[in-house]
Amino acid sequence: MAATIVEINRIRRSIASRWVWTWLGVVPFFLFALAFLFLPTTSLFVGAFQDRQSGGFTLANVQALGQPFILRAYWATIQISAVTAVVGGLFGFLLAYATVLGGLPRWTRTALLTFSGVASNFAGVPLAFAFIATLGRVGLVTALLKEWFGFNIYDHGFNLYSFGGLSLTYLYFQFPLMVLIISPALEGLKREWREAAENLGASTRQYWRYVALPVLLPSLLGTMILLFGNAFGAYATAYALTGGSLNLVPILIGAQIRGDVLHNPGLGYALALGMVVIMAVSITLYSWLQRRTARWLR
Repeated sequence: MAATIVEINRIRRSIASRWVWTWLGVVPFFLFALAFLFLPTTSLFVGAFQDRQSGGFTLANVQALGQPFILRAYWATIQISAVTAVVGGLFGFLLAYATVLGGLPRWTRTALLTFSGVASNFAGVPLAFAFIATLGRVGLVTALLKEWFGFNIYDHGFNLYSFGGLSLTYLYFQFPLMVLIISPALEGLKREWREAAENLGASTRQYWRYVALPVLLPSLLGTMILLFGNAFGAYATAYALTGGSLNLVPILIGAQIRGDVLHNPGLGYALALGMVVIMAVSITLYSWLQRRTARWLR
C-alpha cells in the first residue's frame, strides 16, 4: 500500500513538472504579446479618452472622428483596402489554382510559393523605392517605354503617386499572401469529391459551381478579409510612396502624433482606436470563416 502511494506521488510530481516546463515554453509568446499588443492597445484606449491639457476623461477625441476630412480618410483607406483585397484575392486564387490543380510542372509550384513567401513580406520603404525606380516618372520601365515605343504612361493618365498607383504597389504583397493562404485550401479538396461528381455526370463547370466553390467560399472570403486588414494597416509604403499626399488613416495618425502642424495626440489615438476596431472585426470574421472551411477540409 505504501509503495503504491509513493508511486502515485511520483507520477503526480512528474506530471506537475512536465506541466510547468510546457507552460514555460510559451512564456516568451505571452511576454511578446503583452509588450507589443496588449500594452499598446491599452495605451491607445486610454489616450483616446484623455484630455490633452488636463489629462482627465473626455469624449472630444472620439467625437472629433466625425469631422469630414477624417471620414474621407477612413473611406479612402477602406476603398484602397477593399480594391486590393478583391483584386489581389482573385489574382492570387487563379495563380494558386494554376500551380496546385492546373497540371503545371511541380517546379512552378515551388517557385511560386518561394516567391510568395518573400514578396508577401516585402513592403514599406524598400517596396516604395522599388516601384519608384521601376514605374516612377524617370523609372526604368517608364524610360524604356518612352525610348523604344514613344509611349509615356504619365501622359496617358497613369500616376504612381495616386490612388491607382498605390493600389498597384499594394498588390505586390497582397496576391502573394493570397497564394500562401489559399494553396492549402485547394490542396484540401478531396479527389473523391471530383470523382463522385464525374460519376454522377457532372461537368467540370458543375463540379466547381456546386461542390468546390461552396467548400472554398468561406476560405476565399476569409482570406480576402485578411488582405483587407493587411492593406488597411499599411503605413510605411503609403507614406514613402506618396509623401503623405493621400488622405489615408495611417498617414493621418502619424501627422497627428508626430506632426508639427497637425499635432493632436489624443485625436491620433482615437484614429488608431478606430483602426483597431475595424481590424478586430476583420479578424473575427476571418476566424469564423476559417472554422467553417476547416469542417469540410479535415
